[in-house]
This record gives sequence, structure tokens and C-alpha cells, in this order.
Amino acid sequence: MTTKPPAAPAAPATPATPATPYPPHWENVADLRVFRASTAEWEKLIGWRTDMRKRGWKLLKITSEDAEVVAIFGRTRTKD
Repeated sequence: MTTKPPAAPAAPATPATPATPYPPHWENVADLRVFRASTAEWEKLIGWRTDMRKRGWKLLKITSEDAEVVAIFGRTRTKD
């Protein structure tokens, strides 16, 4: 008599990292831009980052996920 091993559990449907790498309430008060790049690409973009700051964007958070840098830029929303 042979028995089959138990079935392996199904892989989770959601990714391990959240779709938005910032708290949801940030969207209520600021325009946000999420930028993903390799570490080497990020280091090459010093001019672009300076230009973002000149245009009123601030670097709010920077993290790394595996070999990727995740940077969140934001600027306060103006009331129309």
C-alpha cells in the first residue's frame, strides 16, 4: 500500500512587498512618486535627484528591496 505525500501549500497570491511602499495616509496630503532602480543606476542619477529638489519634490523615504533601491519623493498638495 502506498500513500501520497500531503499536497504542498499554495503560494500566496499577494507579493511579499506591498504595492505601495508608503503609508496610505501620505496620499491624502502629498503628491507622491515612487522610483525603483538598481543601486548602480541610483548613484548615476545625482543630477536628476537635484532637479527633483529644485522643482519642490523632497525625498521622503528610501529603502532597498533585494538589489533594488526604492525611493519615494513627495511634495505637498496645493489647494485649488
